[in-house]
Amino acid sequence: MPDHFIKKILLDENTSGHPYARAILKRLAGTPVRKIHMDKEKRYSAETGMGKDTLHLLNYQGDFLKPCPGTRNYICCGYQILNLATNCPLNCSYCILQAYFNRPNLNIFINFNEKLIEILKDIDSTPDRIFRIGTGEFTDSLALDPVTGLSEYLLPLFSTRKNAVLELKTKTDRVGKLLTSGYRDRIVVSWSLNSPYICSREEHGAASLKQRLEAARICQEEGFVLAFHFDPIIHHDNWREGYLRTIELMDARIKPEGIIWISLGAFRFMPELKSLIRKRHPDTCVLDGEFIVGLDGKMRYFKPIRLEFYSYMRENLEKWHKNPGLYLCMESDDIWSKTMGWSPGTSTGLSRFLDARVREIFQ
Repeated sequence: MPDHFIKKILLDENTSGHPYARAILKRLAGTPVRKIHMDKEKRYSAETGMGKDTLHLLNYQGDFLKPCPGTRNYICCGYQILNLATNCPLNCSYCILQAYFNRPNLNIFINFNEKLIEILKDIDSTPDRIFRIGTGEFTDSLALDPVTGLSEYLLPLFSTRKNAVLELKTKTDRVGKLLTSGYRDRIVVSWSLNSPYICSREEHGAASLKQRLEAARICQEEGFVLAFHFDPIIHHDNWREGYLRTIELMDARIKPEGIIWISLGAFRFMPELKSLIRKRHPDTCVLDGEFIVGLDGKMRYFKPIRLEFYSYMRENLEKWHKNPGLYLCMESDDIWSKTMGWSPGTSTGLSRFLDARVREIFQ
């Protein structure tokens, strides 16, 4: 995917004079711009589908920092989501965002700077607490960075705070603005990884697996701390060999002692996502597994399948490095104990484990 794939820009009339909006428009000079009123947005959006080539610049009135939407039935990591944008230009078949938002287009909230002042005050007022913050939950952290330049705003703010880390999670190799930044401390650059088969077949528009790992290698050589996320792990033919191949590619490029954590999570989805996946990706393999309804109402692989996934991944990742900071995303105490050999017991326990990783890596 080229850096400048935006075909049109929607500009809320009350944002046209904002400095951040002007900076984006300058980067996209020549791209058609349509000024709109928010009360007309619903009618216009119905005409544009998912709008993956449409950039919408608007103000956001909600909370910019939100806890990860976990559930009490499973152990959650205590991650904080910095909500600066919604939707993603990539087109992964399994993406939860297909069913999560009722507003299409690539939405960029240009009033984030004002809200960040309040967020940073809260962080500074509780110096004994570790804030693990990321931007990759509702969008890809770096897919639009050549256009938005968000990393240029964020890195200086978080790199200087000793009780916070900022994680930028991506499936791209768009690390150019990170590499030209002078900020490294307290910044985690992370990649979502999968087997080569899933990366090439199901993660449409994303960088190839080798491209992602090459970008990770460069970032590590340039002084960034890395993280990786095998989430979602997807059952497919020869999945063991596929995920082992990914670990082998990591071994060839990455120094494991420079990794702060690696998460593992099996594919899970809201039931209403199934029909959207079938409609948008009729040739997908991601729905071919055996699923049940979990305690959180999401469809999940049968427990024995998940146990096999996590045990296999743990065994091979720990062969690579004895302490890669492995943790499970949204799983039960029982699954933890049977696959990881220990359990944090609760979400609070997992938060403590990951906070300790922050203190260990960044000292």
